Amino acid sequence: MNPGLHTGPPTAQTQAVAVGLRQLPGSLVQEASAKGLVLFAHGSGSSRLSPRNQRVAQSLQRRGLATLLFDLLQADEAASRAHVFDIEPLAGRRGEALAWVRQ
Repeated sequence: MNPGLHTGPPTAQTQAVAVGLRQLPGSLVQEASAKGLVLFAHGSGSSRLSPRNQRVAQSLQRRGLATLLFDLLQADEAASRAHVFDIEPLAGRRGEALAWVRQ
């Protein structure tokens, strides 16, 4: 067994990420002994529900890291290609989400 891997069950919860006046959908997975947190911010054609993103997050969780996968856009915004590649507001939301995580 690899001593760097954690085998205890992490706690998963759906989490609304507060970004300004918005509540963005997210998935937080953590265990009490987590060494840190990896934040996955999705906004350009990918989502927190992507199987690939889920596999990467699970790999990090097995190594003792908490993960927060969240979407930078609400469902109605993601339907518009103009929002998907509007980098300035997406970057601002990512910054606000990081501030939310630090609380």
